[in-house]
Amino acid sequence: MTASTDQQRGHWAGLNEVSFVAGMRVLFWICRVFGRWPFRVVLYPVLAWYVLAKPRARRVSRAYLCRIAACGGPARLGVMRHFASFAETILDKMLLWGGLYDMRSVSLHGADGVNRCLDEGRGALLICSHLGNLDLCRVLSQHNARLKLTVLVHTRHAQAFNRMLARLNPDSQLNLLQVTEMTPATAMLLAERVAQGEFVVIAGDRIPVSPQPRVALAPFLGQTAALPIGPYVLASVLQCPVYMLFSMRIGRRSEVHFELLRASLHLPRKSRDAMLAELAADYAARLQHHCLRAPLEWFNFYDFWQLPDTTRLDIPDASR
Repeated sequence: MTASTDQQRGHWAGLNEVSFVAGMRVLFWICRVFGRWPFRVVLYPVLAWYVLAKPRARRVSRAYLCRIAACGGPARLGVMRHFASFAETILDKMLLWGGLYDMRSVSLHGADGVNRCLDEGRGALLICSHLGNLDLCRVLSQHNARLKLTVLVHTRHAQAFNRMLARLNPDSQLNLLQVTEMTPATAMLLAERVAQGEFVVIAGDRIPVSPQPRVALAPFLGQTAALPIGPYVLASVLQCPVYMLFSMRIGRRSEVHFELLRASLHLPRKSRDAMLAELAADYAARLQHHCLRAPLEWFNFYDFWQLPDTTRLDIPDASR
């Protein structure tokens, strides 16, 4: 699928997120020299230009914030504040890899299960999201020799930003594994790493880069959304504990949450589709919970609820 086709269909892989952060090197310098408030003063004219120049991103941000309000979250958050939160997260990534982030402001929640895996030398699968700043976990792993991560990414739409992070710290690229589709060879590689006690990180809130990806349909913020089944299929192959991983800024502090999804995962042939749909729905429910806690921290600037032309797995009745 070409990038132009991605754009036409509204797929996340067709977005050029780098256009938003084109001036972040200058803003990063301002923050380093003058502090965070001068950074914000300079930031808002940049944000105003971006919001005006990107009607599609503005439209989907507003639609998302309306869904948040309809589901009991805060009202009148505003598109500018949403994009400002994204810019603050980009800055935090740069501060993290530049060694300038105060890690004392980060609190861990639900890490006991992960620590038990580390004590037993067991690997696990971590299903993350585009909520908050995942790089916090990657930097934390550098401070814990026992915690080894392999993060599955599709970064062709953000190559310039990744190069910018690499200039700040080459280690920012060390545990990234570029994956466009899950092949048997990739699955075998990941199985070996989990067997050695490593943790594999995969996103649960973006569908695969494929002409006809297999997805499950789950309720999310009041409407049906397509979610990938890949994380759960991979978990059944790896035969390891499956955790959900959520990161967000609450006030001046950052939180990292680990939540057990399944201690182990097996997909019986007869009930495979129903179980995949149930897993996707369970993940969507927890993602919704954290989005309502930190609504400005979810950064999927495309029409998340636009259902793709694909093979779909419908979820069981939500009242189950």
